[in-house]
Amino acid sequence: MQKLILVTGGAGFIGSHLVERLLGEGHRVVVVDNCSTGTRNNLSHLASEPRLNFVESTVSECPDLDRLAADARYIFHLAAAVGVELVVKSPIATIHTNLKETEVLLDAAHRSRVPVLVASTSEVYGKSSRDEFAESDDLLIGPPTLGRWSYACSKLMDEFMAMAYHRERSLPVTITRFFNTVGPRQTGRYGMVLPRFIGAAKSGAPLLIHGTGQQSRCFCHVRDTVEALVRLMQTPAAMGEVVNVGSTEEITIENLARLVIREMNSNSKLEFIPYDKAYSPGFEDMQRRRPSVDKLERLTGFRPSTPLRDIIRSTANAS
Repeated sequence: MQKLILVTGGAGFIGSHLVERLLGEGHRVVVVDNCSTGTRNNLSHLASEPRLNFVESTVSECPDLDRLAADARYIFHLAAAVGVELVVKSPIATIHTNLKETEVLLDAAHRSRVPVLVASTSEVYGKSSRDEFAESDDLLIGPPTLGRWSYACSKLMDEFMAMAYHRERSLPVTITRFFNTVGPRQTGRYGMVLPRFIGAAKSGAPLLIHGTGQQSRCFCHVRDTVEALVRLMQTPAAMGEVVNVGSTEEITIENLARLVIREMNSNSKLEFIPYDKAYSPGFEDMQRRRPSVDKLERLTGFRPSTPLRDIIRSTANAS
């Protein structure tokens, strides 16, 4: 029987697009997702696909995890707590989810030596003031008194754990650090900025900007992110490496809001909300978050290139 590809968090935004891509290439795919932030609706258009099996469970409570890992050709581990609002409101669940589920997954994978791609985040760069973040940079995380940094620390611990399994137990592991992946099926439910802006612009409501709006980000289309994931998993030289995945087209949040209004011919206005009111007292944000993707291109020959205007249109047309 054809080996399967296991995708944890496969009912989530990025995971569902990855599952769609893998099925399109003829693979047999098993999704493990507890639907806490993902939803079966993201995979509803694939419901009749005989090569897709959906297991509604956390990774740690999945009774067939060892068998699935043993039968897998690859594992994409995307299951995690996501979104700034969720992180700030539920720090215990965030830490517990990110650490426990990753440890259980790595432990199951190493028994069968199945290659694993672990999804991490640009948040691990913390308060670094560099113009461009490279994988070899030192990391500067804020104090534990500010819950904002619990997510970054939990994902960074995931990275350390994955690398420990790679070094000590020879598990083939690749780590990817996502930089603001956006596109169809993403919702603003947990604070994701682009779908929030698009939803507001469509309804004529104010676009709510947290802070001054001068913080800048780079937005990567989910299609480009999935391309990077697939290529990295097929690249032996990527094993044991940490790789940034993101766009390098930088824009301030205020200018993003203005661009969304312009692209959608909306009459919406901008409304600025202090961080303390939007999240919690003492909330800290990163002023810039621009990745170096030289390593990704060197390893795979690919770098994300979808223009931001196209990303906005694609996301708006699907919502």
